[in-house]
Amino acid sequence: MIRIPALAVLAALLAPAPAAARTLVFCSEGNPESLNPQLVTTTTGMDATWPLYNTLVEFAPGSTTIRPALAESWTISPDGRDYVFRLREGVAFHRSARFRPTRPLTAEDVVFSIERQWKPDHPFHPVSGGTYSYFNDLGLPGLLAAVEALDPRTVRLRLREPDATFLANLAVALGGILSAEYAAALRAAGEPERIDREPIGTGPFSFAGFQPDVGLRYRAFPDYWGGRQPVDTLVFSITPNAAVRLAKLKAGECHLMPFPNPADLAGIAADPALMLLREEELNIGYLSLNTSKPPFDDVRVRRAVTLAIDKEAIVAGVYGAGGTPARTPIPPNLWAYDPAIRDEPLDRAAAVRLLAEAGFPEGFEAELWYPPISRAYSPDGRRIAELIQADLARIGIRLRLVTQEWSAYRATMLAGRPQMALFGWTADNADPDNFLGVLLGCGAARPGGSNIARWCDPAFDALVTEARGIADQERRAALYARALRRFKAEAPWVPIAHSATFVAARREVTGYRMDPLGRHLFRDVSLRDPP
Repeated sequence: MIRIPALAVLAALLAPAPAAARTLVFCSEGNPESLNPQLVTTTTGMDATWPLYNTLVEFAPGSTTIRPALAESWTISPDGRDYVFRLREGVAFHRSARFRPTRPLTAEDVVFSIERQWKPDHPFHPVSGGTYSYFNDLGLPGLLAAVEALDPRTVRLRLREPDATFLANLAVALGGILSAEYAAALRAAGEPERIDREPIGTGPFSFAGFQPDVGLRYRAFPDYWGGRQPVDTLVFSITPNAAVRLAKLKAGECHLMPFPNPADLAGIAADPALMLLREEELNIGYLSLNTSKPPFDDVRVRRAVTLAIDKEAIVAGVYGAGGTPARTPIPPNLWAYDPAIRDEPLDRAAAVRLLAEAGFPEGFEAELWYPPISRAYSPDGRRIAELIQADLARIGIRLRLVTQEWSAYRATMLAGRPQMALFGWTADNADPDNFLGVLLGCGAARPGGSNIARWCDPAFDALVTEARGIADQERRAALYARALRRFKAEAPWVPIAHSATFVAARREVTGYRMDPLGRHLFRDVSLRDPP
């Protein structure tokens, strides 16, 4: 095999188009785990798929307001169980050297995209490993009763019971619509897995190339139903180190970068060539305690950990002005937040007593995993881990710090292997269930699920499930308050922080919007002409 040096590959990805063409470069923080939105659960993966795909409905950029996307309209039956979507006419799919579509988007593509994730006997269900973590975590396999093409432009989704979160869940990345025609062609060629490596969607950009650890390249799709993009090429330059991302930004090698180091924010704001953008994101950074593994199967041990960690010091030392100590998974800017729920005071003496009661008078050893990349909810995973290590050493818990490359780290988390792990979540919609059901529900505690604490509490789960079926927000909030008190008593996590998110950009960038759902979206983003 011929090996191409990484710099040469990056040069190819960044190679200029014709003289008049414009290239927008985003210094991304990591490799996407897939290029299929059905298979991703991280911000990194979703960011990589948003340019390629559209959903039936979408959140307007910069907001949590649902608006039409591939569906120009929809109706919901009085009993809340039937959703009928009318598709836009003439929506074109991308083309590639391997595939030329013969028709526009139809209801057949919607049925294919949902049934692939839903039905184990679907021919594409096992392709690329057949793990649809997010689809399962949202409880969609048990919620859906039928997906039907009523005519080429009309599709009906029938639910087994009403669900207040359903429409919002269709707007998250897993709702991206793939081409059934492309899938059929690949299956006939005996290469079905190419659907996830060489994506064909309906989005504003089409796929042009991906080199892991180097970059992703997209081309503006001239037939995009929403109008041609003002730039010709979009490049994700994969740059895990925040300091290196900033150096590239200052040098003009990229135009935007996410997750700057908190210590660099003042300098970015003062640089006349740069802009610092801020958004109060819906997120949570947390320490997960694996309730399926000793000694964290004992609530006394988990409570001891919560009493020994100085969250205020962690937030002040790592997050800076953008951080807020977290009391529960629900961020303060979400409607289900309950200010009456508070943390117990830091009390290491009480923590030592709890460990002794649990049979650990001398403490114990454990592994603490920390993420290798920066996020708003975890600006410096290693530093957070070191501070927790120092706090827990004071009560006799001796930690070994462990990490992996991001894709492997994420897989390890979803497999439920670590005893203790730093992880986090940015909401994909503005519904509390996106935190409580997806991250802590019993259905998400299975292998591959996002409940990495593997905590299944029937009382908590019943409250969250009941809330999901109620439209009235006040009634739902009361149920969530009860569920959160159960969470506090059982302590499957130590909630660490909520944080504002920042993006640094060059002054020539126009049209970019910060997003409360943590998405980095490049639709209608442009570059001013140089002075």
